Amino acid sequence: MFGFGFPEIASTVGRSEAACRQLAVRARRHMDTGRPRFEAGRREREELAGRFFDAFREGDADGLRELLAGDVHMVGDGGGKAPAGTKPIIGADKVAQVLAAVAAPLVRIGIVVEPHEVNGQPGAIFRDRDGKVLNTFALDILDGRIQTIRAVINPDKLRHIGPVADSWAVAREWNQARPSPERRLTPTA
Repeated sequence: MFGFGFPEIASTVGRSEAACRQLAVRARRHMDTGRPRFEAGRREREELAGRFFDAFREGDADGLRELLAGDVHMVGDGGGKAPAGTKPIIGADKVAQVLAAVAAPLVRIGIVVEPHEVNGQPGAIFRDRDGKVLNTFALDILDGRIQTIRAVINPDKLRHIGPVADSWAVAREWNQARPSPERRLTPTA
């Protein structure tokens, strides 16, 4: 690696020597196969994202589950300034259930999901009934499955897109639209 040994690389990147050696082995193997890291072309990724957001709008947990990698991660960034989970949700079953559960109340209160490229990935911008930005989703896709769903709801990170919605007001309205009180959006620090 540009004349540096594994001890220097490990120190620089904050990983163990063994981890750095393993990364190097994988990188060499990857380069030897000549296969691109991301196999899905732009069209395939957009089609998968389209099916994902259709299933999301319909609250179709089974349809969502089919599109997710088994170990999919869903992470949210509220930055302490918006309602968001503090821990990632991991696994196709859990992520599909959560997404299906939030979809109907969102649609009921007038949230619109607009497919849109987000940080170079297929994704969507969620807008309130007044057209203000509520949050974004970016989808990391590999091997024909969604590996990670990155939700950004932190208003400071959304302002460049346009006027930002009051996510706390939307959360209160969403909670009223939910049929069951045990699944309420709660503020996090």
